[in-house]
Amino acid sequence: MSVNMDIKTDHLQQPEVTPFFDKETNTFSYVVKDPASDACAIIDSVLNFDYASGSTGYDGANEIIQYVRHHQLKVEWLIETHVHADHLSAAPYIQQTLGGKLGIGEHIITVQNTFGKIFNAGSDFERDGSQFDCLFKDGDSYQIGNLDAYAIHTPGHTPACMTHVIGDSAFVGDTLFMPDAGTARADFPGGDARTLYRSIQKVLSLPEQTRLFMCHDYCPAGRQVEYETTVEEQCQRNIHIKSSIDEDTFVKIREARDKTLGMPLLILPSLQVNMRAGHFPAPESNNMVYLKLPINAFK
Repeated sequence: MSVNMDIKTDHLQQPEVTPFFDKETNTFSYVVKDPASDACAIIDSVLNFDYASGSTGYDGANEIIQYVRHHQLKVEWLIETHVHADHLSAAPYIQQTLGGKLGIGEHIITVQNTFGKIFNAGSDFERDGSQFDCLFKDGDSYQIGNLDAYAIHTPGHTPACMTHVIGDSAFVGDTLFMPDAGTARADFPGGDARTLYRSIQKVLSLPEQTRLFMCHDYCPAGRQVEYETTVEEQCQRNIHIKSSIDEDTFVKIREARDKTLGMPLLILPSLQVNMRAGHFPAPESNNMVYLKLPINAFK
């Protein structure tokens, strides 16, 4: 489908957006509610994971579940904006408790093929996206109750990144950060700075007052945590992508910045789990679940 970018925000529905912040991974999850019904979506949930012990926890997910139950909401969608490399998804745990369809961008297949090889996942790991209930294509529309929503393919950080536009709001995943923090890195396998620039232009072509909700905030210069901005503010103030910065300049800025960055602490467990839609690999013969530690796969 084609999407009319000239639509005015005055005529768009305004979803009720409730953020949940995971301090350990600086990640925001959201409950996005249709103001005219009890329908909602949950975006980018977080499973607690202690790397040193390999133990999982559900405090963050249970907080979302408690909120949904307290407000008597009906979960229609659980959405992953991309295959996260910095936290494990709690979507299967929440889905088992609250229901809803689990969706991600169709290019999850590319990510599964790439990381299936890196982790030598074997033939029992399906690389067709079948672990998810819905694979969004660019421009696909859907409903959250009476709320109109659609997905925009915004690769560059990863091949499967999607921005979800819900009423007057857009959930950008890792594509953009708050204006004083810039943009996502583009040096993971399948990432590309030039592609990221062009994807961000799609987001910035939305109406100026479109509310943009971040997936992460790392509080530059020690400021308080923030999660919401607008297209207009990004165009005026984003240190990497404001209107005065052209594509070639952005690529130079982004690639230079990426060379200084280390790998996220949870990248190895996160990718193995998230490419499986939040599920761990099957238990082995001793009934224990294992994740792999590939040596020198990421440098």
